[in-house]
Amino acid sequence: MTNMNFTNYRRGEQGVISGLLVAVIGLSVLVLGLGVFGIWSYVAYSEANSDLDAKLAVARAEAKAEQAELDEEKFAEREKEPNYSFKAPDDYCSVTFMYPKTWSAHEAEVVRNGGDYEAYFHPKVVPPISNSTQFALRLTIEQRDYDDVLQRYDNLVEKGDLKQSTTSSQGKQGVRLSGNFSKDIRGEAVIYRCRDKTIIVQTDADVFRDDFQKIISSLDYKD
Repeated sequence: MTNMNFTNYRRGEQGVISGLLVAVIGLSVLVLGLGVFGIWSYVAYSEANSDLDAKLAVARAEAKAEQAELDEEKFAEREKEPNYSFKAPDDYCSVTFMYPKTWSAHEAEVVRNGGDYEAYFHPKVVPPISNSTQFALRLTIEQRDYDDVLQRYDNLVEKGDLKQSTTSSQGKQGVRLSGNFSKDIRGEAVIYRCRDKTIIVQTDADVFRDDFQKIISSLDYKD
């Protein structure tokens, strides 16, 4: 074999080897890339599963908490039944209504010589009586004319602190006030005329609104 032919042979051999080397390197890179991609995909899948499991666990815990809260609310509502019946003295219009049995009732004092009648109602224990104390329910039967009592709230209605509307219970017509009665008292009140007296039934906090609505729907008195 001549030198020229041998040289060409070596060059061809080197070309084949270089091509195979490039192919091997390329294949190795491809395999490595696939391996890296596979590992990345597995890690991403594992993280996604872990994240999903964590979200599901949080969702289950929240659902259980919500259900427990609902169950507690339903139990609290059931505990209020059956309601107790309240009746004011006969000479104070014999006001009657039903209130939750889980509430306590307190008459401010025994009324004598034509004073105002006051009674207070609150869950469990009636707190000390004051103008700033928030009671679940107040009942006041005043020895004042109905129109005079309504005028007491005119300024608050004009300022927008209270919203005034009509109301009725057991066929009796009256006025309903909703909003801020003072800086400490936000609630609702219904006011009815009873001969020379005025009946005021009030709740001092929005949290008792549902109970208040049930109470005033059962309210009745003798004209």
